[in-house]
Amino acid sequence: MKQSDIFRDNAENCLQLAERAQGRPAYKRYSRMAEAWMELAEEQDWLDGEIPPVTVRVPRKQDA
Repeated sequence: MKQSDIFRDNAENCLQLAERAQGRPAYKRYSRMAEAWMELAEEQDWLDGEIPPVTVRVPRKQDA
């Protein structure tokens, strides 16, 4: 299993905990943790060369 998949599993676990959380502070905390795990998964995909680091759009010159 890839490291990024493990991170995504952790994010899913945090989302499940958020759904069962009692109170707004706990819900927000678990939701933020899920977001952080997803960001780590995306960064790991980038480090593994699976996604490009940045999409650059080069403007085309308009014909006169």
